[in-house]
Amino acid sequence: PLHIPLTHGQGPSYDFFEGRNLALELVRVTESAALRCSQWYGRGDKIAADQAAVDGMRAVLRHIKMKGTIVIGEGEKDEAPMLYNGERVGDGSSPEVDVAVDPVDGTTMTANGGPGAVSVIAVAEKGAMFNPGPVVYMEKLVVPEQVHASHVHLDDPISQTIRTVAVAKKKAVEDVVVCILQRPRHEKIINEVRAAGARVKLIEDGDVAASLAVSKHGSGVDMVVGTGGSPEGVITACALRALGAHMQARLAPRDEEERKAAIAFLGSADRVDRVMHTADLCGGKELFFAATGVTDGEFLRGVHFHMGGASTHSMVVRNLSGTVRYMDTHHKWAKPSITNPRFQQQADILMSNEGEEVDK
Repeated sequence: PLHIPLTHGQGPSYDFFEGRNLALELVRVTESAALRCSQWYGRGDKIAADQAAVDGMRAVLRHIKMKGTIVIGEGEKDEAPMLYNGERVGDGSSPEVDVAVDPVDGTTMTANGGPGAVSVIAVAEKGAMFNPGPVVYMEKLVVPEQVHASHVHLDDPISQTIRTVAVAKKKAVEDVVVCILQRPRHEKIINEVRAAGARVKLIEDGDVAASLAVSKHGSGVDMVVGTGGSPEGVITACALRALGAHMQARLAPRDEEERKAAIAFLGSADRVDRVMHTADLCGGKELFFAATGVTDGEFLRGVHFHMGGASTHSMVVRNLSGTVRYMDTHHKWAKPSITNPRFQQQADILMSNEGEEVDK
């Protein structure tokens, strides 16, 4: 166990931890993305919602004191302008880190006014994050901390895994809730879960929030299974390193062409076919994670607008110290905050005008 020295019997000495808690700065990035994106709540345009989230995230990322490289960025499958893989972010100062972002996990839910959309970012030591390369999807299994990681396997029959979770959580099989993305490819596993006697919670989108909910007591989600986005899987693993739930995953190429591209990218077929655990997806000692709710969900509340401002609900996580913080933030439009969409838009216009002057 981690030993934290005490100071004169008054409590823990925080000088023991080296460096700053970057997650407390990164939460402004997800707040900004959520505030902009949520303005498209229920308007039926998921591309506009994603664009707004990207704009909000970029507006704050450039001010974060770090030399970051995006390893997991916006994918082409979302059909939106992206924070592309390899893009440099931050102000260029130390530390040098890998960055994974999903400006809004749940674009469809945001556009349709559905629950559970979140904005997320993860930062880890350089080289610590798994890069899925050209593979868009991966098979996933997320189980709670009470389950020993060696007691489950991605290839186990789902009925066996459900029983293992039920025993570990001291509940009946019929009370176990399994969260699954509502997709035609999941029809077989949905039927198997129901045949095993457990309950199925179907979601349209947003498996990051669903996976994180597994780690939260009382969330109503006991496990997550199925095939979802590879980028979201890596981001989820970064958070679960500190939250404690266990994840297993395996890349799922959509066709032979994508499989060949994956083998070329990763170096061997074995690396494409292997079952990865949480630490394989996001390693290293020091990593940070922040998430802000866009729409209301079991895990985080969404953005709520009121006269003259809005409120956000976020979570910040640091792996080294194991701290998990939930933050309620009230934003006032009359104040020039870095997360204020109106202030950002004015700053963007000023920067654009300065750029035009330089061009002249």
